[in-house]
Amino acid sequence: MMRKVVLLHKRSAGSAVDHFQSALAGLCEQDPDIPGLSRYVQSHTLLQGYRKGELLFDAVEEFSFACIAGAAAFQASPAFAQIRAARATLTDAALGVEMVVDVHRVKSRPVPQGALKNIEFVNRRATVALSAFRRYWREVHGPLGATIPSMLRYEQNHLAPEAYLPDEPAPRFDGLAITWFTSTAAMRAGAETQEYAVTRADEAMFLPDGHLPIIITREVLER
Repeated sequence: MMRKVVLLHKRSAGSAVDHFQSALAGLCEQDPDIPGLSRYVQSHTLLQGYRKGELLFDAVEEFSFACIAGAAAFQASPAFAQIRAARATLTDAALGVEMVVDVHRVKSRPVPQGALKNIEFVNRRATVALSAFRRYWREVHGPLGATIPSMLRYEQNHLAPEAYLPDEPAPRFDGLAITWFTSTAAMRAGAETQEYAVTRADEAMFLPDGHLPIIITREVLER
């Protein structure tokens, strides 16, 4: 099972989005080597998305590992402590989120360079148990979403079970739904299809009413 450590970043107050994103990209050149790392990706929220106001997060970092133990070792390592300390100079820690997720790839088609990456922040309906939510999202809703024609790739990121602690507040998100499209036009075209309508209608079975929050990003760094 692939496991990821995901850092959702919100810039410090008073910082311009483009300056923050450029600085965050520059920090990667100073990062230490990470044993066992399968893939690293940094994605930046599109600047045009801010025309109507602030967005939930300005950038996302994903550290992927081939197993649960590899991700746990990374989180406990001096390298991760160094990475977090470096990011703290640019970000508002109170608004950022750290997630450990298990990855389920639902649809996988080639993704061209420069494709858009839509990240949806998923929470379950209050009346749905966590185990039922996870099962329904993966086994029923995922295959429905994968039928949307213009969607290139669809990845479910389920929050790791150990993030749910007894007598502690619920985690901010139960998961991330990440989808890739060639362009905003392709996203709009997908939203006009019958397959999209069926997928949206199914959300009432396990998700809260209304649209979940999203950011539209582009991958800018990978290693």
